[in-house]
Amino acid sequence: MTRYKDPFEKQPSGTYDVVVVGGGAAGLSAALVLGRSRLRTLVVDAGEPRNAPSDHMQGYLTRDGMPPAEFLALGRKEIARYGVELVRDRAVDATRGVDTPRSDDGTRGDDAARGAGVATGEDFAVALAGGRTVHARRLIVTTGLRDELPAVPGVAERYGRDVLHCPFCHGWEVRDERFGVLATSALSVHQALMVSHWSDDVTLFLDTVAEDELSDEDLRRLAAARVKVVPGAVAGLRVEDDRLTGVRLADGTVHDRSVVFVAPRAVPQTGLMERLGAELRETPFGAYPVVDPTGLTTVPGVWTAGNAMGFAEQVVHAASGGYRAASAVVGDLIMSRLDAAVAG
Repeated sequence: MTRYKDPFEKQPSGTYDVVVVGGGAAGLSAALVLGRSRLRTLVVDAGEPRNAPSDHMQGYLTRDGMPPAEFLALGRKEIARYGVELVRDRAVDATRGVDTPRSDDGTRGDDAARGAGVATGEDFAVALAGGRTVHARRLIVTTGLRDELPAVPGVAERYGRDVLHCPFCHGWEVRDERFGVLATSALSVHQALMVSHWSDDVTLFLDTVAEDELSDEDLRRLAAARVKVVPGAVAGLRVEDDRLTGVRLADGTVHDRSVVFVAPRAVPQTGLMERLGAELRETPFGAYPVVDPTGLTTVPGVWTAGNAMGFAEQVVHAASGGYRAASAVVGDLIMSRLDAAVAG
């Protein structure tokens, strides 16, 4: 039996058809399609998945309840079967408009086996934090986003356990418990209304949000959902025997709660695409690249998928988006090669 070799033991050799930046669900899904399409592919993974604080992921058919780390490990094994290379590193810069280095016979990457190998001067150089520079004909950027939590003592420490953000991800597991919702903006009203479907005992803690920021419609809906609204700054969480048991206000009042939902501030990791000149669009949850239905950005040759293109891309969506982007890249490279052959 052939021993499985950790894909991170490999080192990038420099020249690829596609470099995938990001090794989460979107990046691995894209790499699977690319590897099966006989494209020489490198995945650059910084090892910082957004869902790392969670013990399990939910809502992914056949993978419901699987630990995120196990899901990623299985994905790495799958893409390794198709010759996809992985490196644990961070892409710190990217440049478009370079000639990909050719091999000794004048072709690039695996193009020798497929009769391509025309340098266009429109390929990409990707600089890695480890000091290497790799080259690619196309890029798929799946760098995700970072969750910025409110600076309330205890929130960061318990995030992913009994401090949660998504009822679709965690609602079933905590159903009918005593929910608190820690407001981070007036939009937190929506979160409180949503989670009220999973529990009849919900309290919205306004914290730094003023009562007059809530609209009349907000107040009517909160009343209809029987969500209690508590004004005043939140000083921290009460934890006993390593379990959340309450929310403490600045005035010393403690409200018994066993689960707290919070909406982190989304910080999209779009720096690489910005350096390449990708156009961004502002949303209530940050600025994300303008893309077409396949994930193609406004930079020719650069696709994106997962949370790098939107706030609400959960694991199943990210995997789908990675598949879609990779399929488009495969078609783009095939047609590019054929057009070059016709022109030549």
